[in-house]
Amino acid sequence: MTQSATVNLDVSIPTDLDSARAKLVYLYLAAVGSATADDLCTELAITKGTVLSIIGTLRDRGYIERRDSQYELA
Repeated sequence: MTQSATVNLDVSIPTDLDSARAKLVYLYLAAVGSATADDLCTELAITKGTVLSIIGTLRDRGYIERRDSQYELA
C-alpha cells in the first residue's frame, strides 16, 4: 500500500505576479524552503533562462533572497 503525504501550505501568492511560471516558482519555494536555480529547472521542468528571468523578477520585487547559492522566500 502506497501512502502519499499531504502538505497544507498557508501561502498567499503576491497579486502582482502575472506569470503562471513565476507563481509556480514562488509556491515551490514556499513548499520546499530553498532551492538552487538548477533544482528549479529540474523539478519544475522550466528552462534555465526562464528560471533566471523569474528569479530576477522575484528578487527585484523583494519576494525571494539568495543565500549560499540557493533561493528562498524573503
